[in-house]
Amino acid sequence: MKQGLEIKLGQHLAMTPQLQQAIRLLQLSTVDLQQEVQGMLESNPLLEEEEVGEVSPLDTASEASSLSEDRQLDLATDTTLPEELPVDSQWEDVFDLGSSGPAPSSDEDLPDFEARNSREQSLQDYLRWQADLSPFTPEERNLAELIIDAIDDNGYLASSLGELAEIAGVSEEEIAAVLSAIQDFDPPGVGARNLAECLDLQLQQLPTDRKDVALARCIVQQQLEVLGRHDYTRLRQVLHVEEEELREAVALIGTLNPKPGGEVGASDSGYVIPDVIVRWVGKRLRVELNPEAMPRLRINRHYADLSSGRDATHRYIQDQLNEARWFIKSLQSRQETILKVARAIVDRQKDFFSNGPEAMRPMVLRDIAEEVEMHESTISRVTNQKYMATPRGLFEFKYFFSSHVGTDQGGAASATAIRAVIMKLVQAEDSKHPLSDAEIAKILADQGIQIARRTVAKYREAANIPSASQRRRL
Repeated sequence: MKQGLEIKLGQHLAMTPQLQQAIRLLQLSTVDLQQEVQGMLESNPLLEEEEVGEVSPLDTASEASSLSEDRQLDLATDTTLPEELPVDSQWEDVFDLGSSGPAPSSDEDLPDFEARNSREQSLQDYLRWQADLSPFTPEERNLAELIIDAIDDNGYLASSLGELAEIAGVSEEEIAAVLSAIQDFDPPGVGARNLAECLDLQLQQLPTDRKDVALARCIVQQQLEVLGRHDYTRLRQVLHVEEEELREAVALIGTLNPKPGGEVGASDSGYVIPDVIVRWVGKRLRVELNPEAMPRLRINRHYADLSSGRDATHRYIQDQLNEARWFIKSLQSRQETILKVARAIVDRQKDFFSNGPEAMRPMVLRDIAEEVEMHESTISRVTNQKYMATPRGLFEFKYFFSSHVGTDQGGAASATAIRAVIMKLVQAEDSKHPLSDAEIAKILADQGIQIARRTVAKYREAANIPSASQRRRL
């Protein structure tokens, strides 16, 4: 085999550290970004958070001329900060961020304080607490523990009485007696073996002299399947009741909880912080960044003045200063990109803000990418987990993107607009004779939107609209 030297030309993608950081920050949600900023504040002594009332350096370009002296220091390009860092490298390859000088303290190896001191109460914990307060004998308390362990997250008993009796070595009657006591625990309906028993346990806690309660118990005990089919005519014939009485009983059953265990141990509600605020100013829509969602960071001038020097401490401060500058620049780039994409979305969907979801235009990522001159992958990152507060409510950026369906006039209708039309038709229908998917498809065809019945079913399910049989009411 002969050895030799040769030159070849080629191309390959390479990412600089600052580009890697900018992409990572761009795809973070507002909540995740706040955690990222907090971590950077803890690890980099040259970064500090501004006090409330101070002006943030992360403003739009239109406000750059009003920067104060301190803020100009934050965003000015330092002679020691190169325009581009070596490709396919990491921050640690260019800047010495911890090998010399004082290292910031960290407790990453320790468990989180809140995780150590707070734990979400499970359904089983809640039931055990009530069992401890009940007048059980030691033997009954052991059986109660066995039953509680067999109750699933929805509040139902997942094992039969025979299985539990065999495990405990007792009779089924003894297990049933303890189960009856547990079924009186909170939440109502817990410990039931099926849906009918769960609903009946909840009805038992209501006044027994009410006619609708007695009729509702009769329905859940004997005619639950007929009720599930919404066959109200059959119910009236079997139960020998008037329509008004049946309506009251069915309405009462509708207020019951089929999954009582979900009331206990539910996860905390997730809070959404809008990245962008859209408001009407006269007849124009104004799009602004949400100041509450923008990180308010600046560089500590005292530490920055100590960066000149050649010893290890000064080099450490200089490296931390460079990292802080890159981080602030990446944050500013993130905000500018989000604002640019949000303005493009609002500009293309003006009819939605004026007339509602029925006026939504079909739009895909490519449309916005071409308008803002960015790649589709960048638009995908920007629209993921980013929200805008508008006069019509809070929406994720991705809500405004949807496929299109052709119309008889040669135009296109947005899938979101079609779902809104379907919802409007369902809301206006006769509850005794709800519209079928085929009838909805025919009505849409009369309006110039050619859509198949199975597509109507898909859009209906996407909008969480039950089928015609399930929507039938008295």
